[in-house]
Amino acid sequence: MKTFTMRDENFVCENCGKEVSTLNYTARDHCPYCLYSKHVDINPGDRANECKGLLKPVGIEKFKDTYKILYKCTKCNNEHKNIMANDDDMDLIINLSIQK
Repeated sequence: MKTFTMRDENFVCENCGKEVSTLNYTARDHCPYCLYSKHVDINPGDRANECKGLLKPVGIEKFKDTYKILYKCTKCNNEHKNIMANDDDMDLIINLSIQK
């Protein structure tokens, strides 16, 4: 099981430039406006990954009663998944679900 370090922090999205506030119910791990994330963790919240590339949303998969956003790092090509947040742009989530 992966170690989880709670980090719910404000940040400015490096993809779209918008200010992103804390989620307040779990750790914020991606931008709710463009869905991009950053390749900063080895284990959730540890900030130990040296890559620091942008994680581009490339798909979506069903996970329990929600969805996981599928990512591919634009720097190292690593694939990653994050659970969607309550305030994510649903139009973008839907678009990811129909991409091939």
